[in-house]
Amino acid sequence: MHRILIADPLHPLGIEALESSGATVDRLAPGDRERLPEIIRDYDALVVRSGTKVTRQILEAGERLKVVGRAGIGVDNVDVVAATERGILVVNAPTANLISACEHTFALLLTLARKVAPANQAMKSGVWDRKSFVGTELYEKTLGVIGFGRIGQQVAQRAKAFEMEVLAHDPYLDADVAARHGVELVTVEELLSRADVVTLHVPLTDDTRGLIGARELATMKPTALLVNCARGGVVDEAALLEALEAGRIAGAALDVFASEPPTDWTLIEHDRVVATPHIGAQTTEAQERIALQTARMVAEALDGSLAVSAVNLPFRPAGHRGEPYLRLGERLGKLASGLLHGSVRSVRVDLWGVDDPLRIPTAVAVLRGALEPFMGEAVNYVNAEQIAASRGIEFVRSTHQDAAEDPHQVRVRVSGGAGEMELAGTFFDDLEPRVTLFSGFRLEFQPEGRLMVLHNRDVPGVVGRLGTLLGEAGINIAAIHLARKSAEEAMAVLRLDQPPDRHTLERIGALPEVHSVRFVEVT
Repeated sequence: MHRILIADPLHPLGIEALESSGATVDRLAPGDRERLPEIIRDYDALVVRSGTKVTRQILEAGERLKVVGRAGIGVDNVDVVAATERGILVVNAPTANLISACEHTFALLLTLARKVAPANQAMKSGVWDRKSFVGTELYEKTLGVIGFGRIGQQVAQRAKAFEMEVLAHDPYLDADVAARHGVELVTVEELLSRADVVTLHVPLTDDTRGLIGARELATMKPTALLVNCARGGVVDEAALLEALEAGRIAGAALDVFASEPPTDWTLIEHDRVVATPHIGAQTTEAQERIALQTARMVAEALDGSLAVSAVNLPFRPAGHRGEPYLRLGERLGKLASGLLHGSVRSVRVDLWGVDDPLRIPTAVAVLRGALEPFMGEAVNYVNAEQIAASRGIEFVRSTHQDAAEDPHQVRVRVSGGAGEMELAGTFFDDLEPRVTLFSGFRLEFQPEGRLMVLHNRDVPGVVGRLGTLLGEAGINIAAIHLARKSAEEAMAVLRLDQPPDRHTLERIGALPEVHSVRFVEVT
């Protein structure tokens, strides 16, 4: 019989679901939190919310621990790397708060547009003042949705009920999908310049951090409103405060902040800001769904099911034998997507020499790697195909029986608005991923770290000039891999110790012998 420990308050429906699975369910006493590394030794699963930090120490102490259930979406309080290293599945409830987050977006927007908060405060102060609270309608206004995933699509659907025009920007959204939702797919610059309301529904990743900064705010209409119920850090809060003070936008509604709770309340106290303390998921219904989804995921995972919403490896096909294939697939997907530098429209995976139980996980690993640079932790092995389908991204997997150039070969072709990127890889005795074919060039390198890819003419002096420019920028070359087809067709892949800035890349790209230069970081 499995034993499950609940470390944070959980809705009673979730507790009932765990108990009905046949497991023994215990709750951690508040005074025993410091003893969690000792107590966890006897449990197969741990269920937490945001109050408990699941550290490496706790995971390593969990000798029987198989599953960590995070009752919510984010897993910032769980050491996922340490869990994966120990083969512990981390599951969450990624769809439980979709409706609540969507509705809270409109709650904030209407509060801001109709000046509900200051009018309410005046009334509670005994002041009857109608003239000071003239608002604006949503009717026939333009809504710009940045991030057109499940929440963004729900927001767009409800905006139609207000008879709003809806613009959408999402690097992974297909135009046909946008058309089916009745929205216009545009660049982020066009969206910002045309929208009366801009609402954000993106994860916090390296690409989205500071997505809305001074330049973007300056692009918006002075009458525009900004709503952020996504993640703190997506908006540059200092730039937003400056824009509000200068009258460059009319107002902002915020549920999330870069630091929670905030350390600086200046922005929140601004008279044209509506703020709530990250309560987008704080509804009775959402909390019930979160508890039930998490409980079911934990119970199913303990029973060996792979159809769970895992944020780390949701399957270990054929034991550890599958791990090299998953690493190879993810790295190839990340590299191809990162070098494409644009929206992804299709991902094709061709497999040679891959055993049947490993084919689907390997292909999904490629897809997850291709999506992760833009989607962050929102994409995992379980939901990668669903996310791709919702954005109209074609995902094709083919298995070949004939011999390939390399054993266990995985070939990847990622296509999008910026063109196409094709590469192939394998692994050798050390089981570390290797790229062996890159845009038609035969060369070998590990797809990890800071990589600069140079397509150039094969003439004397190119490597020397390249080294000089990198040296002047204080960038050390850790390794260099060369290949050529002819005097007009050569390629170099350099692993760098420091990332090059835009100016350095532009100087390298300006060399007469260089056709193109690209940089990507694969972790």
